[in-house]
Amino acid sequence: MLQREQDLSLHKVFQLWFPLAASWLLMGAEGPTFSWFVASMPEQKTNLAAFGGLAFPISLAIEGPIIMLLAASTALCKDMISFLKVRKFMLAAGGGLTALHILIAFTPLYYWVAESVIGVPANVVEPGRVGLQILTPWTAAIAYRRFLQGVLIRFGQSRMVMYGTAVRLITLLAALNIGAAFGDLSGIAVGTIAISSGVIAEAIFARWAIGDILRNQMPHRADSTDPINRASFLAFYLPLAVTPLMTLCIQPAGAAGMSRMPDVNNSLAAWTVVHALVFLARSTGFAFNEVVVAQTGRPRSREILNRFCFLLAIGTSSFMALIALTPLADIILNRVFHLESELAAVCKVGLLIGVMMPAYQAYQSLYQGRLVAAKRTKGIIEAVAIYVVMSLIGLMLGTYHSTMTGIYWAMLIFVGAGICQTVWLGIRAAQLPKTEASAQA
Repeated sequence: MLQREQDLSLHKVFQLWFPLAASWLLMGAEGPTFSWFVASMPEQKTNLAAFGGLAFPISLAIEGPIIMLLAASTALCKDMISFLKVRKFMLAAGGGLTALHILIAFTPLYYWVAESVIGVPANVVEPGRVGLQILTPWTAAIAYRRFLQGVLIRFGQSRMVMYGTAVRLITLLAALNIGAAFGDLSGIAVGTIAISSGVIAEAIFARWAIGDILRNQMPHRADSTDPINRASFLAFYLPLAVTPLMTLCIQPAGAAGMSRMPDVNNSLAAWTVVHALVFLARSTGFAFNEVVVAQTGRPRSREILNRFCFLLAIGTSSFMALIALTPLADIILNRVFHLESELAAVCKVGLLIGVMMPAYQAYQSLYQGRLVAAKRTKGIIEAVAIYVVMSLIGLMLGTYHSTMTGIYWAMLIFVGAGICQTVWLGIRAAQLPKTEASAQA
């Protein structure tokens, strides 16, 4: 018992968290890299708005149902039989969602989504269609690599996930530079080609990385394992899938709301940059979730994880404040992203409004991790529902009553809804019996 107490410390938590955080940071760097590159090309505002208002949020919403394949694969792929069954679901889901992507991107349905549902300005519609069409392989590639990454984590190869993310970022940079050599390609075309290339390269790397596991480590049938079937898999997976799907639907909803508020073009263009930088700051908080799940149940885990969460929240939000409140913002937005002065000013205010987001993300991961470890995930779905409902109501009110720049209103709504989501998660986590709050996942 004493040894277990000594094993868990801030240093130990940091060692577990760092590779996952590095992977999230590398993935988070993709958005700023894209924004930086597209902003350096002609018609930066139109191309950034097309990506942030159409191509990216629509692709994210389509991708939503397969995001939790990582968790499902990690939990279920104990043997070859389970691996093949989960793979079958992955192929069906990836194929079906890709068909939906094609239906929207390549048919007149796109114009209904872009013009009537989201309501972006006319000059953004066609560039957004080009970007969405190029992103067609994105969902299938992400489904495949998240499925394989779960196997890597299951068999103790989580560092390979970080290496795969590095491969993705390197491919992105290479594709951006190669695409820039073709002067007849628009910024969004070059950027989305690079993003698609990156996720495909990461999926190929993940397939190579699990080769030894499939050949030498994964048993045909694990001992004392109940075989999974379609009903048991769906009962396990559907609650997991609902949470990110509900959250990701906020992306197109946010774009739709901003499209109906003042200063549309600046708002949609700034949304791409602000979302990318905020996501980068929040990414280390996302990584904390898996650490909490893994360490809950050890002696002194509550005290140590609480302390680490506090330090993480302070550090990440301080990073955001440093960017928003100092000349560093001008360096990043004007010299790195090469944004026009008007657009840079809008981004700076958006970043300032989002200063609290990284802090509450750390606490969301702390509370969610405890609920998952205790297998009490109902509270997570409730919290996400609170976030979604508050966000949708706030955005709807903004379309009728807001007189401020659209992204300012949207960010205020998202921050307020996110804080309420965090508070509800904290309430549900506090209600866990001590025996469940400390149960090992």
